[in-house]
Amino acid sequence: MDGEQRGDRVLLRAIEEGDGQAFELLYRRYEPWLVARLSYRCPDPALVDDVVQETFLAVWRGTARFREAPAPDDSAAGWLWRIGMRRLIDAQRGHGARERLAGLISRLRQSAAHPSAEDEALAGLGHGDLADALARLPVELRDVLQVTVVDGLSTTEAAKALKIPAGTVKTRAMRARRRLREELA
Repeated sequence: MDGEQRGDRVLLRAIEEGDGQAFELLYRRYEPWLVARLSYRCPDPALVDDVVQETFLAVWRGTARFREAPAPDDSAAGWLWRIGMRRLIDAQRGHGARERLAGLISRLRQSAAHPSAEDEALAGLGHGDLADALARLPVELRDVLQVTVVDGLSTTEAAKALKIPAGTVKTRAMRARRRLREELA
């Protein structure tokens, strides 16, 4: 099987066995995507680069294990995203960025007569009914909401990032919204 066509699960198994070529292929496949996605969450390109390197280093060293339920598209994107986000959060805490970000958000909210709908929605993602409803969504629906709603990617960009057809992105987004409406009603 040609290396470019090997599925993520096959690559990850080969990486666990020390296959450097499989690691290189996985890195080439996801590094640009992970940089772009983490850049939406962190304005510091140097920190994003460090986090991406730490993410892939964890994959290579085997400290991060791919134990997800089988996904229809056999993609490791969501798994790499979760590793990267945990590393980014840890790095930001270490640099005091969380406090600076909280201060910035506080100043922005004080200067605005009304917080934007996006700010209010994002503030509710970490706790409450919305967080509970999101946690109950299947991973594939939650991933689509993450990249389209939170990260602001277009349907085409989301399809490329998640390695699924654009029509599937639209369908999953519709299903996710319907389920959230039902749960929050």
